[in-house]
Amino acid sequence: MARDTLTGSRIRERRSIAGLKQADLARQVGISASYLNLIEHNRRRIGGKLLLNIAHELGVEPSMLTQGAEAALIATLREAAADAGAVAAEIDHADEFAGRFPGWAEVLAGEHRRIASLERTVETLADRLTHDPHLAASLHEVLSTATAIHSTASILAETGELEAEWRDRFHRNLNEESRRLAESSKALVSYLDESGDADDRRGVPQEEVEAFVVARGHHFPTLETGTADPESLIRDAPELTSPAARTITREVLGRYCKDAQAMPLAAFLDAVKALGPDPLALSARFGTDLAAVFRRMATMPQGVLPWDVGLVICDASGSIVFRKQIEGFALPRYGESCPLWPMFTALGRPLVPIRRRVSQMGRSVMLFDCLAVAQPVGAPDFEADPLYQSTMLILPVKGGDGAENAAQPVGSSCRVCTRTKCRARREPSILSEGF
Repeated sequence: MARDTLTGSRIRERRSIAGLKQADLARQVGISASYLNLIEHNRRRIGGKLLLNIAHELGVEPSMLTQGAEAALIATLREAAADAGAVAAEIDHADEFAGRFPGWAEVLAGEHRRIASLERTVETLADRLTHDPHLAASLHEVLSTATAIHSTASILAETGELEAEWRDRFHRNLNEESRRLAESSKALVSYLDESGDADDRRGVPQEEVEAFVVARGHHFPTLETGTADPESLIRDAPELTSPAARTITREVLGRYCKDAQAMPLAAFLDAVKALGPDPLALSARFGTDLAAVFRRMATMPQGVLPWDVGLVICDASGSIVFRKQIEGFALPRYGESCPLWPMFTALGRPLVPIRRRVSQMGRSVMLFDCLAVAQPVGAPDFEADPLYQSTMLILPVKGGDGAENAAQPVGSSCRVCTRTKCRARREPSILSEGF
């Protein structure tokens, strides 16, 4: 039987592990025991809200029921083989290898994930050293203080006899600048050592907001049901340490609540099931704008949609104000992003939906469909020009049928992009230009 038809069998297995009777699970999710029995014997298809409810009651991710743990392992093995340049015949036997040698398969998949994580860390740190505003300010403070100390010491060493008043003044300057240097150096070291994980380092309010949203999977069930308000979530969030971060989070959660009210979770899942993941059709169904549909798709619980999605929002200056990462599409943490992204094209064509297939180079070339639209924010005013935000939804695409040749090559940022002869390049890359 095909792997994707075994959802019912996985539900039965997980129910047994949890020690639940079939009738108890059926009652908890609001269906009859006989219908659950048909599902568990793979005689009824399941998806949408029912799958989400069953996964919640069993305490597992929906993807564990629809794909199984082995699917993720096999996918990782195939990705590792493709990155290593293995022949197609070997890639086709990844499931056989995982079945015969599950231990070695886990080791190989783990090392592949570790290498990919290390490469992302190198790129993040390189980008950080170049653009991190806090790090740049701290280094400037250290260098300025060291220069001042050197100048004062040179005057004392190279000048002959000085009046006692001036000598004492220079000595006080040396003492004050030395203390300042010690404090600046201590603050810099503390900033760099605040976490061993580069992804957890938060130097600006936007990073605190991102850490808060990522920690909750971009989905807030209590806001969906109305059992909590944004202020309670902000108040109890350890990631939000600054007033600026709490202010930004208040705006993000307020927008989330408006989207959830316009497109309730159950109704949205039913619409996706009926219409497919078509943003234009969903926009027409709920009478909302495209940007709101993009945001709503990005906040769906993991495993509900057939694939993960990424999201990027920028203002009219091109600065990224919100982002949701997606595997394989690198988003710069600091500095400017690639000007070839469709979201920047959308800024020049307000209210016009844009779809572009793009390829981003990294350890391997990955394809994505990017859907973008630029819309005005705030109420219109006769006395002021409109302010625009551009929203881009990022959808993964499988290669084949010449899809790679039809895609527009893009990067993350010039600093870590390996593309040569790019007309949009602003500065040389620090990485080897091997592509």
